[in-house]
Amino acid sequence: MEQTPITQNKFGHWLKTSITARMIMIATIILVLLIPLAFVKELIREREFRQTDVVNEINEKWGSEVTLYGPILKVPYKTYKEKSVFNPDTKQYVVEKESFMNYAYFFPKKLDYNAQAKSKTKKRNNFESVVYESNITITGAFNKPNFSSKSIKDEDIIWNKSSIVFKTSNLKGIKSQVAIQLNKHSYDFETNYHSEKQNRYDLDELESSYLKLENLDFSKPQSFTMNLAYNGSKSMKFIPIGKTTTAKMTSNWVNPSFTGNFLPQDEGEKVSKDGFKANWKVLDINRPFSQQFFNHLPNLNEYAFGTNFIVPVDEYQKSDRSTKYGFMVIGLTFLIFFLIQTMSKINIHPFQYVMIGVALVMFYTLLISISEHSSFLKAYLIAGTAVITLITLYSKSILKNIKFPVLIGTCLTVLYGFIFVIIQLENYALLVGSVGLFTILAVVMFVSRKIDWNNG
Repeated sequence: MEQTPITQNKFGHWLKTSITARMIMIATIILVLLIPLAFVKELIREREFRQTDVVNEINEKWGSEVTLYGPILKVPYKTYKEKSVFNPDTKQYVVEKESFMNYAYFFPKKLDYNAQAKSKTKKRNNFESVVYESNITITGAFNKPNFSSKSIKDEDIIWNKSSIVFKTSNLKGIKSQVAIQLNKHSYDFETNYHSEKQNRYDLDELESSYLKLENLDFSKPQSFTMNLAYNGSKSMKFIPIGKTTTAKMTSNWVNPSFTGNFLPQDEGEKVSKDGFKANWKVLDINRPFSQQFFNHLPNLNEYAFGTNFIVPVDEYQKSDRSTKYGFMVIGLTFLIFFLIQTMSKINIHPFQYVMIGVALVMFYTLLISISEHSSFLKAYLIAGTAVITLITLYSKSILKNIKFPVLIGTCLTVLYGFIFVIIQLENYALLVGSVGLFTILAVVMFVSRKIDWNNG
């Protein structure tokens, strides 16, 4: 019974005087603090998922992404199948010919898209999405359909039931009547509910009324024009079905992300503080599908190209990136206190390390909550200032002088500033981070050379 206080005193003395014991204690506290840091990361993911749900809801009501596939000339034709039928009267087999209706689809010889998109942000609660209003003009020309590859006779082609097919996403976002001017004659479109959608990624199909043969003259290319008005979001894409397809897009959105199988021409891409302009040109030889299809119209979404209207690294992404440096912030802060404690012989209790660590973790919860109501920069400044001030004042009560708290406050300011710079960078984040960590390592090595490690 009398040996217990002696044993405790020995342990306490070892903890105070041994460098090894102090390092083990600090390492243990850091590992324990990783638990609340993990909860903070989970909180960020939860809020990010919530943001995604709200953005999808906004886009669904306003109008989703826009993909254009067409116009396409659809011409029905007959095919025949012979079969043997037994005649009970003559007791012989008779060959009968059965006809079937099929469809041929012909893409334009020339196809030009001209799109103007006026973008803006829409907010709900603390979340925001990018939407746009667009006006799209589609022009081009069809050549006379060629059925020779299938050996289809002229008398089997049903010209008087020809029509124009147009596929698109986001029917809800269409804000004008869809019609086509073909050879100066207008034809309205209706939704084709008979078109089969294999999956939710397939586009909805619109089909015109039957073309009037007296208005067609296939001795020359048949020109067409379409004008569309859309409310859309996320992206605008075109499928290059013309033998020569050109596209021009202009918008006031300053953060476009050009996407798809084809990028804008180098001389046709311009992004400025007022928005962007982009031009594409795609030839039929640039893509692996032909200008005509028989029996069915394929899903060509994978060959679409266009622009994503993105919000650059949003607040939750920045907050998530900052938490990835949480271990480094806690570790370096504790390292500063450890060096001060070791070199000045000032005693710092494990509980005080825990309080400092909790304050460092609180920085991230402050950052997330404030950034939902303000910009990331303001949130970072407020959260950083609050935590640095708290730890600096707390260190003054621990270290009993002004010199070391000022040093700690300065080091934390530099550290948080360094992390903020890394978060803002994209192409040079790894380079700047590596140089910064190397510099920190060099400083620690230089300072720690004065410590007598044999005492631990």
